[in-house]
Amino acid sequence: MREDVGNDVRENVKGSDVTTSAGTASSPSPLWPTGPDSVPRMGANYTPRTGWFHHWLDFDLDDVRRDLDALATLGLDHVRVFALWPVFQPNRSFVRPRAVEQLGQLVDAAAQCGLDVAVDALQGHLSSFDFVPSWLRTWHRRNLFTDPDAVDGAARYLETLASALAGRPNFLGMTLGNEVNQFSGPPHPDPDPCTYEEAGQWLTRLLEVCERAAPGRLHTHAEYDAVWFQDGHPFTPAQAARLGRATTIHSWVFNGTAQRHGYEGTATVRLAEYLIELATAWADDPARPVWLQEVGAPAPLVPPEQAAAFATATVGNALTCERLSGITWWCSHDVSRELADFPELEYGLGLLTSDGEVKPAGRALAEAAARLRAEPPRPVRRTTALVLDAGEEATAPHRSVCAPGGPFFEAWVRLADQGVRAAAVLAGRVRDAVYLESRGITEVVRPSDVK
Repeated sequence: MREDVGNDVRENVKGSDVTTSAGTASSPSPLWPTGPDSVPRMGANYTPRTGWFHHWLDFDLDDVRRDLDALATLGLDHVRVFALWPVFQPNRSFVRPRAVEQLGQLVDAAAQCGLDVAVDALQGHLSSFDFVPSWLRTWHRRNLFTDPDAVDGAARYLETLASALAGRPNFLGMTLGNEVNQFSGPPHPDPDPCTYEEAGQWLTRLLEVCERAAPGRLHTHAEYDAVWFQDGHPFTPAQAARLGRATTIHSWVFNGTAQRHGYEGTATVRLAEYLIELATAWADDPARPVWLQEVGAPAPLVPPEQAAAFATATVGNALTCERLSGITWWCSHDVSRELADFPELEYGLGLLTSDGEVKPAGRALAEAAARLRAEPPRPVRRTTALVLDAGEEATAPHRSVCAPGGPFFEAWVRLADQGVRAAAVLAGRVRDAVYLESRGITEVVRPSDVK
């Protein structure tokens, strides 16, 4: 049963304030899409073909240029790159000038290829490996989220990188780190526990450091999907959707979606779309941009021979979202089999092989990029919204309703199977007609009413 948004509701909320996060804290970078008519950007997470992220230890600019040229040839317009934290900041008070210089050379090489660059700093966690400086571990064990010296060290590092890159016109901005929320609790084997208040303070301080060092750029933070799905997780949907200049989404169907729904299931090929709509629901500013910062085709849940079709469907569905500002595929190149101990799925996620050959998924993304340029997509105006009740907004204590198998998730998928491109709306905003009108929502439906 759907609930029409009638005139009586409009009268009850007429003149009420709608809290937004508009302004400096959420305004997108001038290099990033800023309005409803902007064309989303298409790029890749750069995984160097030679040496993976260990390439910083033996940096070869010619190798980097070769890789970036290959991505530009696919028609992509940006890359996200990763600085290995222990390599760049081996001591809390020392950020290596040579490493910073090499990062600048990479950004300049990308500019020569016509690519813009977003930089992740606190690496942190990559493809099942943790890269954390020795000054945070063993004899020097500190909590990276709450220890004042540790936070000061991270701030120094971020300020150094952002300041060094601020004058480069193709520098998009900093992401604090890759999925650093995985350090904050289980299942991490050696977690750095924090409260949601402490997580918010950590995010706010480090984002402010980036903004001061490189004003006006796309400074963001990135979490894996526990932020949206895991009850009690200290990093919250409200933080994800309200801090920084855009909301970042990491969409991985191995989170239970493909296991429940199959590689061709509606939930699987529309998981990225679903997460974008969750992010939009949690935002205070209805116009806040959402960056699909990671999405890939993990085998065997997505069979390798189906990776291209999965990429085409996933990108096409994501492009129906009004707030989508960019898609950055994971990843550019396969991990070489010469490197040991990666989970099996990590070896084959590239758009190109480790020998530099374009894979079917790479061709599919190139075709999607060409279509974007030739005929910009027309996002769907989502007039129907599914009501999301995860409890109190700041902490979302019941956010597992949004996870695969949860009542909100499965109801959204059932609507999708019925042909409805549904938005999401927080339960506390259901009767705020001014807010609903700002999003074009004319009717709402509750999960229990979706048959």
